[in-house]
Amino acid sequence: MTLNIPEYYTEVSLKLNGALDKIGLRDDIRWKRINMWIQSEEALSLGSSYSVHYFGSQAEATTTPDLQSDIDQVYCLSFTAIQDLENWMPHNISVLVVSDESTPSGYIKLQPIHLDLSVPMYGVTNSIVNIDRYGRSVINNDHNLKLENCERNGSAYTHYSPAYQPLDAVMAVKLYAWPDQASHWLTMNRRHNWPSQETIVLIKQTGALLVPVGHKLSQEQHLEWRVSISYGEKLLMWLLNSTQYKCYILLKVINKSFIKPVVGDDALNSYHLKTCMFYIIENTPAFIWQLDNLLLCVDMCLRLLYIRIESKICPNYFIPEENMFQCKTYGHVPGQLLSVLSNLLKHEGRYLLRISCDNIEEKLERACATPLTGLELQGENVPQVLLTSATNLIYDLEYAVYNTVRKDWNFEPRLLNRLFFYPEPRQDMSSILCKFVCSFIGSKLASESLSKDIPNKHALDIANELLLWGSSSDVTSGKLKLAAFYLVQESFNISEDVLNEIHENYSYKVFDQNRIHQHRIQSILSENLSTTQLINQYVAFPVYYHPSEINCTHKALIPEMFRSTGSDQVNSDENYLLKLVNVDPRLYLYFLEFQCHHYQNKRSHKKAALDNVIYIILHENLRFKDSALNLLAYCLKQEGSLVNSYTILCKSMKLTKQHNAAKWQIATTINVAFNLQHGRK
Repeated sequence: MTLNIPEYYTEVSLKLNGALDKIGLRDDIRWKRINMWIQSEEALSLGSSYSVHYFGSQAEATTTPDLQSDIDQVYCLSFTAIQDLENWMPHNISVLVVSDESTPSGYIKLQPIHLDLSVPMYGVTNSIVNIDRYGRSVINNDHNLKLENCERNGSAYTHYSPAYQPLDAVMAVKLYAWPDQASHWLTMNRRHNWPSQETIVLIKQTGALLVPVGHKLSQEQHLEWRVSISYGEKLLMWLLNSTQYKCYILLKVINKSFIKPVVGDDALNSYHLKTCMFYIIENTPAFIWQLDNLLLCVDMCLRLLYIRIESKICPNYFIPEENMFQCKTYGHVPGQLLSVLSNLLKHEGRYLLRISCDNIEEKLERACATPLTGLELQGENVPQVLLTSATNLIYDLEYAVYNTVRKDWNFEPRLLNRLFFYPEPRQDMSSILCKFVCSFIGSKLASESLSKDIPNKHALDIANELLLWGSSSDVTSGKLKLAAFYLVQESFNISEDVLNEIHENYSYKVFDQNRIHQHRIQSILSENLSTTQLINQYVAFPVYYHPSEINCTHKALIPEMFRSTGSDQVNSDENYLLKLVNVDPRLYLYFLEFQCHHYQNKRSHKKAALDNVIYIILHENLRFKDSALNLLAYCLKQEGSLVNSYTILCKSMKLTKQHNAAKWQIATTINVAFNLQHGRK
């Protein structure tokens, strides 16, 4: 490959590097994003029966705001895939990886194995198993994850949310051994020692994913699963140096700006670009990949891509026998692709000044108009690319907190010791979630003690210590449980002190699921906090109560634990979930304030708290609106305003017709009204 390198390539490469830094591609921002996705994986896996993993551009931190990359989420099924019957374990749900001469490269079939005998199944059919041409019972690939509010997209289901980027969710089977089809990759000679032998050994240990999608030209497409070495691919992306990392993002930007408008979205995808770059890195000396050669590296990748399209063969990096251009480059597409690439290469980097994506052309023009030494970043805001990672982490952690309460942890001293002596500097999800666990265990222990005629003072002291330690979990949920604990014991002054502390920490930056604003997250991330500090200082999670906490919960919330009964009962799993009490944090804060002031007969303070409850219900898009209305109705009933209380409860029932605790309050409100009327007579 002969290259005539223009003289200006070096200077433009350095200035292009500065322009890319300005849109959030600095190494420090890159690793913050990667770490947030790793922590999201840990949070979801802790709170799920599946192991959950993120892949693709978001998890690799190889996207920009204008690229608008989807979130790729994989749920690994619990059964084991093996390639050799010698690895079969009795009483485990296992499947055997099989293929034949008609199975395309990069694809396999999954044959179930008997639970108590190391013999693959033949002749068995049911809703998820079909018989292939050789009489083997193999799992079909259309038995996939079913999600509400999702659209089917190949092997994935795409979930659209106003909170963050579209999410592609797919079920997969984990193959812990290195796939036989990729065995050659482990032993091939590499001229320039990329990847290193240590990296190869590490990648081998990651195995592969078996994804439920067949080859489009196969006669048994519905029975095939694609071999995806996603872990190895992600690891290689993480190990890219700064130049390689930026080169790949530039390739994606070029694809979006110049190629997709001509040939559409499906002809050339990110994996084609990534594969070409992997081959170029492997076959070029390491000294080439320096920041002053950035534009040259992009050109080399585009030239290899040109050659691949011309030959209509793009070998998979790990399984070269698989041609990733099959079913992609047909008709007029190759000619159009070659024309676009030829035009780009002919302009020798000047096409960069026509890239509107992320205002790269504007930033590059500004950089080229300044001396080379003037490219240092001073006073830059935290790049927007961090927002998706941070927002997703908070949503995933909130899901993990919800599942933490669902687990109904038992009070065990051994568990307690493990939680209390958890090394504080650790940043994994276990160390973050342990405070939420302590808050729940403390509340549960207090509830058990308060259920007795004579509460166990020693148990209450331990519960108090647990709740105090768990109160630093986030801005609200732990402290609100602590305040409720003091309130039910009629320690009104102490409860009020805790609520005042929440007010002091609840700055305009604090956000919950109803108030996630980008400028707030940017301001928070600019402080360079750890995840623990971020959650502790700026995130307000909802409050969740398990039925085992019933005596440590304000009595107004107890009906919420019995909101699904009689004719509106659902299946046992969903019914169990409906027993959890869910309250929006700020609404519960003002409700508890009202209760403290009510019992202390502080009329002006009580009115202010009630006004705040009403304001939030009217002006905020609460997640648990029916619970909020029910709490407001309870406050109005305490004020003696039975008609208004009844009206609010009717609105709650109209909003949520089933699984609504308002029906209990309506009954008690009518009973109170009847007794009052009877008393007057």
